[in-house]
Amino acid sequence: MTLAHRDEPTFLVLDYVTITRDPKTALVVAIGGDQRAAGLLQTTGGFHSAPGPRGDYHRLPHALPVEEQRQGATAAAHALLLAGYSVHLDPTLNTLATQGSDRQAAHRHLDQLTSLGSDATDDRQVAAVLTGIAAPDDGLLPRLTQSLIATWASWGRRLNDTDRDPQVAMQLGVIVSNLSTLTWQIEQIRNDADRTGPAPQTRPSPVCTAPSPLAAPAIRRR
Repeated sequence: MTLAHRDEPTFLVLDYVTITRDPKTALVVAIGGDQRAAGLLQTTGGFHSAPGPRGDYHRLPHALPVEEQRQGATAAAHALLLAGYSVHLDPTLNTLATQGSDRQAAHRHLDQLTSLGSDATDDRQVAAVLTGIAAPDDGLLPRLTQSLIATWASWGRRLNDTDRDPQVAMQLGVIVSNLSTLTWQIEQIRNDADRTGPAPQTRPSPVCTAPSPLAAPAIRRR
């Protein structure tokens, strides 16, 4: 059956609100809506009105911690939904959503470290950021090194088993070794930044229990 023109849905653009993170500035912004939506964004989410090239929009304050950004965006989105607006909320900003993926959690952690590093006002705060990056076992770089070592070792064994040229795998091994050294150097910088922290070590600490990056996978000689 052909619908009459009057039966077609009417889309009111102003009823739609998008809350997302601007990729260029990393600010959480809200676009769309009307004056009532603006009031909800400000009162429930802590958004501020700001002039834009195509009219006013709303954004959360600069230097707001990542978790507070997510809380404000989520609160505003749910208030708008209850008021009858159609809302698109970036899933990474939704504190009530079921954990979407480990990748999103990792991205949020990196965003938090970026925010903390940008807002650091003293050496202790800098040291806290560097701890999250290079701390043995739990730091981002040691975990990344462990992942690369596992990949490199498995790849080297496969190349060995199939009598293929191991050169490219060896290149990855050199990169892993360099990354391990750089991670240790960042840890020492962290210790220097934290005046009350432990004294710098005289030699690198092991970053994982996997084989040393300097030990190449066994290669079958032809």
